[in-house]
Amino acid sequence: MPATVLVPDASVLLKWILRSDDEPDRDRASDLKTAWLDDACELIVPSLWVFEVGNILGLKHPATAAPLLQAMLDLGLREEAPHGYAGAILSLMREHKVTFYDAAYHALAIRHRGTMLTADRAYVKKAARAGHVTLLNEWRAPAAR
Repeated sequence: MPATVLVPDASVLLKWILRSDDEPDRDRASDLKTAWLDDACELIVPSLWVFEVGNILGLKHPATAAPLLQAMLDLGLREEAPHGYAGAILSLMREHKVTFYDAAYHALAIRHRGTMLTADRAYVKKAARAGHVTLLNEWRAPAAR
């Protein structure tokens, strides 16, 4: 099993399927997907990821939302429900004044001694003190095994 555990949030996952040439850091998101498919890292996401991604797709890309969401579901991302880390999510919310949704990714990264990857600069600014969070544009892909 790969040693590097990464928890991409919805802002990163959406870059895998939204094909805008002007999408910032799309190449980094693609590198992450490639590293995962090459087994150079392990990806874990909180079970709420599908609701966040589905919400954005349904609102901003209604004509293609269904096939794009299905393509994401077909990837078989490892999901983890918040049963064992809900308290940590609530602590991050309280300490850093962030949403439950964002804190769920972060708490999961902390739980697995990994790193949350996000394109959300405002979140990183608020919660960086907790560790285990990196902006996508500062992340570098691990070497393939």
